[in-house]
Amino acid sequence: MKIKSIITNRELSWLDFNYRVLQEAQDKKNPLLERLKFLAITADNLDEFFMVRVAGLHAQILSGYTSLDTSGMTAREQLKQVIKTTHNMAEKQMETFKNLFSALEKEGINLLRHNMLSLEQKQQCSSYFNNIIKPVLTPLAVDASRPFPEVLGRSINLAVRLKDKNDEILYALVQVPSLLPRFLKLKKKNNYILIEDIILIHISSLFQGYKILGVALFRATRDGDIEIDEDVLNIMDEIQKSLQEKRKGQPVRLELMKGFVYADEDDELIDFLITKLKTKSRDIFIQDMPLDLAFLFSFPNTKGFLNLRFKPAPPQKSLVLEEYDDIFAAINKQDILLQHPYETFDPVIDFIERAASDPNVLAIKQTLYRISDDSPIIAALICAVQNGKQVTVLVELKARFDEENNIAWAKTLEEAGCHVIYGLVGLKVHCKLLLVVRQERDGIKRYLHMATGNYNETTAKLYTDTGLFTCNDEFCSDASALFNMLSGYSIPRSFKKFKVAPTYLNDFLIKAIDNETAYAKKGKAASIIIKVNSLIDPVIINKFYEASQAGVKISLIIRGINGLRSGIEDMSENIRVISIIGRYLEHDRIYKFRAGGKNLIYLSSADLMPRNLHRRIEVLFPIEDKKIKKRIDKSLSIMLRDNAKARIQQSDGSYKYMKNKLPLVNSQVFLYDNIKEELLDDYSIKANTFVPIKSQK
Repeated sequence: MKIKSIITNRELSWLDFNYRVLQEAQDKKNPLLERLKFLAITADNLDEFFMVRVAGLHAQILSGYTSLDTSGMTAREQLKQVIKTTHNMAEKQMETFKNLFSALEKEGINLLRHNMLSLEQKQQCSSYFNNIIKPVLTPLAVDASRPFPEVLGRSINLAVRLKDKNDEILYALVQVPSLLPRFLKLKKKNNYILIEDIILIHISSLFQGYKILGVALFRATRDGDIEIDEDVLNIMDEIQKSLQEKRKGQPVRLELMKGFVYADEDDELIDFLITKLKTKSRDIFIQDMPLDLAFLFSFPNTKGFLNLRFKPAPPQKSLVLEEYDDIFAAINKQDILLQHPYETFDPVIDFIERAASDPNVLAIKQTLYRISDDSPIIAALICAVQNGKQVTVLVELKARFDEENNIAWAKTLEEAGCHVIYGLVGLKVHCKLLLVVRQERDGIKRYLHMATGNYNETTAKLYTDTGLFTCNDEFCSDASALFNMLSGYSIPRSFKKFKVAPTYLNDFLIKAIDNETAYAKKGKAASIIIKVNSLIDPVIINKFYEASQAGVKISLIIRGINGLRSGIEDMSENIRVISIIGRYLEHDRIYKFRAGGKNLIYLSSADLMPRNLHRRIEVLFPIEDKKIKKRIDKSLSIMLRDNAKARIQQSDGSYKYMKNKLPLVNSQVFLYDNIKEELLDDYSIKANTFVPIKSQK
């Protein structure tokens, strides 16, 4: 009898992923200052989680939505469990913070509070406050004529309770300036103080003539998901309008710093905030550590302490491209794979810069989803227009949390003369394509770059992603057809090589899984290896369960959200799930099907989520070059052998570190150290090859 499938709740699975990131902050094998960054990542992740996912649960409850999610939970049940889990996580974050800063003290790095300063340091803080901070501050009174202000989401604020000469109780707010550096380096080596502490020391100077009864530091996280009416004539104006409304979204979390008061704990001040922000007790987080840990990404601001950081690992030059001065000649010779961040992103920038200046290039077409603040890609596209090329760029304005940045770049490109497309109605364009059309001696030739990650040179140093250069006419023809679909009204009936969502990709994946199931039922070898960021699509999950029951061996490398439960007898005992959390953010998507011995390998921009399969333009493309297939296959093999940074899912849905049997395999370290040997097809696994990332102290 077929057992009822089990699907883990999406929100709880994501929180489980964030716990795995927190483990990296707790792992003493990681260098101390790198552990600070992992802690900052967990806090930043939680901000986004509350702004989008928790806010969404609130909205469902308010609307009276009572349907069950795929895990069988109502929105109210999910919210109850999510709040419980996030409170527990906050406790672990505080414990981790204290342990890290205790360890930093032993290294001579101190984050001082306002009551820990020497006389000389107090004088330095006073000078900094009067000359730098105070001119920027704007205390805001709250009374009958001046209502409680719109507190910006994620801003840090001081709430102040005062008494005037007539003993009347008054309230005011002071926002901590976000444009100033968050911390100040104090005199005496490697001592620091946060600017909110400096403001607290001098708070009375902002309210002369009044007695200060209490001060509370707080931070509100607001509903940050924007709603867009895509039927409007100007989608850009609609998004800008929604962004303005987002800043005033309903608070879904109120963080208060424990002990950050002028006198004793001030319950009246806290009650005032709760009332004004309309926050429920369940949404209040009282923290015994600073609010907003983003400052840990740059703390301390010194180039020293190399022993407390990861060993430098600059991206390496592509061994294939080193042989060529002309990137077009290189792509003409062979398909070229780049694995970031082990290999540099520079060839992608060089490709578009050469295209922009090459007199033989006629046109450039590109999709852009998340772009860096000072993008050389944008500069090259503008240069191309100035050089008379026809440039078409699809800038996805609906990329969450990058809407403002993308709007600015879209306007810049449009003003320069590029033909800019602002995405599609009802669909996000998430595929990563760059097409160059060139006039050559024997006619028009097209060159194509396809990738799993964004055209962002900054994240290319931090995320694992894979890109492919080709001039294969069938791939280029598919890319041209897709760009025509995005810019016009042409809907291709089929593609030669691409599997495109939302029209073809989902059906292709289901068929590929079904084919493996059919092989297994006939007693033939059948296997699937897939690496994605998230797996939550219920149809795909159930297909995996069916394949497992038929005997298909399935290995899944899933960094984050995972709704599938592996290792359950008679349902998923043939499925193995691992999650790799390490120095780099695992981001590329790789699909491998044994297919009766053909060993088909595909790269994609798509995760296995309903939004990717049904509400986005995504592309999955095959790898056909035998050497490149072998290289990707080996990379997958190394990742599946990781026992340093991989956690394996248990049958109850929890994750545990792999057993550290020798040789110790850290897949990210290995792929960086052996990227050129791998290209030469000359590396082998040795017991002393795999080493964990350790402090260089």
